[in-house]
Amino acid sequence: MNDSLAVTINGPALIFGGNYSNLEATRAVLSEAKRLGIRAENIVCTGDVIAYCADPFATLEIMRGSGVRVVMGNCEESLGQKLNQCGCGFEPGSTCDLLAIEWYDFANRMLDDDARSWMRCLPRRLDLDIGGRRLAVIHGGVQRINEYIYASTPTDIKRKNIEATHCEGVLSGHCGLPFTEIVDGRLWHNAGAIGIPANDGTPRTWYSTITPRHGKLSIELHPLAYDYQITSRKMRQAGLSERYALALQTGLWPSCAILPQNEQILRGHALVPHRVDW
Repeated sequence: MNDSLAVTINGPALIFGGNYSNLEATRAVLSEAKRLGIRAENIVCTGDVIAYCADPFATLEIMRGSGVRVVMGNCEESLGQKLNQCGCGFEPGSTCDLLAIEWYDFANRMLDDDARSWMRCLPRRLDLDIGGRRLAVIHGGVQRINEYIYASTPTDIKRKNIEATHCEGVLSGHCGLPFTEIVDGRLWHNAGAIGIPANDGTPRTWYSTITPRHGKLSIELHPLAYDYQITSRKMRQAGLSERYALALQTGLWPSCAILPQNEQILRGHALVPHRVDW
């Protein structure tokens, strides 16, 4: 495992996270990058390549072969070390925790030693130089890989995390919900996840582009369309949770217990693409 890695990107860059073993969504986001003319070395994944869906090994293999830069998520940390649980940070005994036991056991059985070695060697952090700014790419929080940081998370928590990186901003993942916040002139951005909808009542998932423009960085949130019916069908055929298979179709998570109150209130409210110039 590498703790940190620094790279320079001559933008634009494409940022996404949370493939969650969703092969169709993974192919779709890579196709989007090709359509936009963004090279593989300018694409960054914030981790959790493997989770809920039915194609853990195939999804990992396409990512390994893509040349995309990947930061270690808690799922890679756990699966790489053959731990007995995903390390997602769910409350023990909660709906999400009980459902995780099922998909984690399924994914664990599908991986070989070579795949686990790749996961163990992923960096926990990537320092990204783009447009004259340095951004720290992490999965959850700086100190805890599975820390949930949402739009409603107190600004002071984001501020302390940014300060700990000694960078001008953070690109994060893990929580599955996209948002952008400027904290004392510094950036916190989460591109969301491509493998599961954003609990907004639509089957779309999300990725971001970051483009240097006129001395600023333009951060744009984009919807990702893919054939979610195929993904749902494969999950059912594999005997995985009907609740997550249905979530791909309805755009609503099986449980909101892990969400702060503000994010629970927004359940079923369709997200819209947007742009922030920073």
